[in-house]
Amino acid sequence: MGFRLPRVVQPKQLIRSLSNTSRAASSVADVPKGYLAVYVGDESNMNRFVIPVWYLNKPLFQELLRQAEEEFGFNHPMGALTIPCKEDAFVDLISCLNAS
Repeated sequence: MGFRLPRVVQPKQLIRSLSNTSRAASSVADVPKGYLAVYVGDESNMNRFVIPVWYLNKPLFQELLRQAEEEFGFNHPMGALTIPCKEDAFVDLISCLNAS
């Protein structure tokens, strides 16, 4: 399910806002200005991340979104952007973006 991204570096810093059990209580107020919420994982195990909007301008993140759109479309039942990839691959991608 999904696709794999190459492992590049270990994660350094990532804002992770809520666990699976508290996801229903989340709201727009949980997301600070300049950030957006994304859900990462497969349908049975999604984790919510709050990431800076500047990631959207980065080619690596744009490629991830393009692949997610190709494979799964834009149906986002969680109410936020859904990225169907492995969580560790997403964390590695975020680490690369933070390092650049």
